[in-house]
Amino acid sequence: MATETADGMSSHMRGLTVTTLTAVAGIAAAFGSNALAATPNDPQGVLVLAVAIAAQFPILRVIGIDTDDLSTKDVLYIGFMTFSLWFVSWGILLTTGA
Repeated sequence: MATETADGMSSHMRGLTVTTLTAVAGIAAAFGSNALAATPNDPQGVLVLAVAIAAQFPILRVIGIDTDDLSTKDVLYIGFMTFSLWFVSWGILLTTGA
């Protein structure tokens, strides 16, 4: 197929994979922040977010996505999507007292 990349993954599957990974990482980071941070002001909560963002790039390499080909826009997308899901999910967890 002409639209497939050298690694055999179409651009649609690549985008779907990256988006799914960012969503799962953001939600997982929210649960991690909820477990580790004693208060919402605790910097460990944000540290969990930073680790979740940084951990995605090796995972993408293992999945088969060449992270060297990611543009600045792609990297910012990964960071923003992870932050957004983390922020909303942790906010819900803090509000409900879970």
